[in-house]
Amino acid sequence: MTYDLYIGDRTFSSWSLRGWLMLEKFDLPYREHLVGLYSGTMADDLAHLAPARLVPALRLPDGTVVGESLAMAETLAERHPDAGLWPADPAARATARWLCAAMASGFTALRGACPMQLQHVWEGFDPDAETKQDLTRIEDLWRHARSQPRSSEGPWLFGAYSLADVFYAPVAARIIGYDLPVSSEAQAYCAQTISDPAFKKWRATGLEKVYDPFPYELGLAKRDWPEGA
Repeated sequence: MTYDLYIGDRTFSSWSLRGWLMLEKFDLPYREHLVGLYSGTMADDLAHLAPARLVPALRLPDGTVVGESLAMAETLAERHPDAGLWPADPAARATARWLCAAMASGFTALRGACPMQLQHVWEGFDPDAETKQDLTRIEDLWRHARSQPRSSEGPWLFGAYSLADVFYAPVAARIIGYDLPVSSEAQAYCAQTISDPAFKKWRATGLEKVYDPFPYELGLAKRDWPEGA
């Protein structure tokens, strides 16, 4: 039983990262297919998965196609109830679903101002007021997650790694990559996220591709991605 996962460029495709982590972090078998997100071939590459038209997209072993990350998450959790994709505690599980839905539908200022990029850290980026409001809201949700039952049993949002950490991994990457102002607790969570072996594997593979010109150029100074991450 093997899934087919369709993703875009690793360095920039935040939603592709989420789809990949759902399978990679929970040891679910998959084949990976790279879609031409920046080469202009995405529509053709996904034509056989219609009506899916964005990455990530998932094809189940029976041929069923699932688009949208939340639908993929719920489908995989339903098909693999013992894999631990959602927190085991009911209250924590409900809260994790809330956090994932909030991520999927919100934080448009952060997502618009700070496209995910995993090559370097921008220096001197000045987030606008709306982006700062998004960061405040994200920190509120992260603190709420850490107050849930069993969250003290591990270092992730709900203790053990869950789909909530999958959905917020690109947020952590944005906070690191744009050196955004957050609390020390949030900064520690972001550092942990980008130091996780699966995240490092994703980033290392993405760095094998060179972009010239670099998408989303800001004209700012830059420094190396954090050492060891």
